[in-house]
Amino acid sequence: MKERTILHSDVNNFFASVECSTRPELKEKPVAVTGNPEKRTGIILAKNDIAKKFGVKTGEAIWQAQQKCPNLVTLGPHYALYEKISKQLHALYLTYTDLVEPLGLDECWLDVTPSLKVLGKSGVEIANEIRAKVKKQFGFTVSVGVSFSKIFAKLGSDMKKPDATTVIEKEHFKEKTYHLPLNSIVGIGGRLNKKFEKMNVLTIGDFVSLKEDFVTEMLGKTGKELHQKLRGEFNEPVACYFNLAPPKSIGNGSTTILDIKSRDDIEKLVVFLAEKIALRLANGNFEGSCISVSLKTANFKRFHHSRTISPIRTCDAIATQAMQLIDSFWEYDKFVRSVRVRISSLHNLNDYKQLSMFDSKSPLNESIQTIKNKYGKDKIFIASDGFSFINRKNEDEGLH
Repeated sequence: MKERTILHSDVNNFFASVECSTRPELKEKPVAVTGNPEKRTGIILAKNDIAKKFGVKTGEAIWQAQQKCPNLVTLGPHYALYEKISKQLHALYLTYTDLVEPLGLDECWLDVTPSLKVLGKSGVEIANEIRAKVKKQFGFTVSVGVSFSKIFAKLGSDMKKPDATTVIEKEHFKEKTYHLPLNSIVGIGGRLNKKFEKMNVLTIGDFVSLKEDFVTEMLGKTGKELHQKLRGEFNEPVACYFNLAPPKSIGNGSTTILDIKSRDDIEKLVVFLAEKIALRLANGNFEGSCISVSLKTANFKRFHHSRTISPIRTCDAIATQAMQLIDSFWEYDKFVRSVRVRISSLHNLNDYKQLSMFDSKSPLNESIQTIKNKYGKDKIFIASDGFSFINRKNEDEGLH
């Protein structure tokens, strides 16, 4: 089988980079995208390189960052803008290949194997060209990894930042990567990394040296595949951008400014979340037949319930079903600090589906959708007080 050439392009400090590129007055200042300091998520979500030089770290409290960098400019996130820029980046990548697979808003794999001969360029040349075009078109930088598989292309883009191309050849992948910390790999989070640390498995090489049967017993099929990928023996394909698998669920959650308890307050928040979920369902032309609700109390105890329902997609239907589900298990006797709503069991709507003659709100929903698409998601929303007391940096669960 012919060896493939895979690129992984990763925007450096994406949220902060977009803010600085769209607001030139910020380019020479230390900038951080943050939650609201008056609310519970007052943390650093992203920072630019200038702020990074002062020691500002993602995830730390805003007040801690400001102690290190008194002149730090803090901005709330603008997710609609980030999604717009992300789509524009995808359009640029698609000029090289249709084998483009996004990983979040700011990262993409590209399989440029079919393009090498057509373009008469190597993978490294394409990577450098993409970096130059992104810098010129968007005003920020990307780091690109070039390798024979997705996992090593991703490792490459992480190894040298910002604005760099890193090559990991199949002949040298072990010496270039096996010394790296185990948590360099996507899929090895903090909790799992601590478990391996207790076994003195600290690096990628340590992990690969484990017996495959042991890894499979510990992590299941996913662990087995990860072990094979890191041995260079299992190379999953890059998906075609136009044939990406549909999301399994769409959800939103939010932490409240103050703890809430009454049914009325919880319903206001649910309506706000339902409106955002309905927008995403409409954008993807989906409807879902399973609804899930999670409530987290003031002492961080979590309650989660779900049920199968008839397919829904409108804000009213989502909010109604969510409240019916909450009413079935919640007694409104405890203070709540966060609410999450999720719709799953999604499927695409048939373009020729019979419409209900009683669905008088359908034209309204379509009109609202048109306004949001043209002028922004925050230009029109349901008239609910829920918007006034939720954290505007919603804990957006996105598409999964």
